[in-house]
Amino acid sequence: MENIKDYQQYLKGYDYTGKTPVVIDFYATWCGPCQAMAPMLQRLAQEYEGRIKVLKVDVDKNQALAAAANIMSIPTLFLINKDGDIERQVGGMPYQQLTTLAERIID
Repeated sequence: MENIKDYQQYLKGYDYTGKTPVVIDFYATWCGPCQAMAPMLQRLAQEYEGRIKVLKVDVDKNQALAAAANIMSIPTLFLINKDGDIERQVGGMPYQQLTTLAERIID
């Protein structure tokens, strides 16, 4: 399993403290499935405020991080628990599946 420590050097400008589970959305502005996921991620951030952080990474503007994270397809989500362990999910999904994944990293 991947760990957030593997990416710390690339996360300058992103607030990852390891105290709160995080969902990192790797996306691009031109990506249709990414645009479809955006409102769901915004809703997740609002509904889980204080329990989960949602960060967005534009792969075109953050190519070093995207390369280090081996992002081959977008959208790609990194779901990171309090221990820094990463679960990688590639592709769009319904909101219910997104919340199920979010609940898993909270525990």
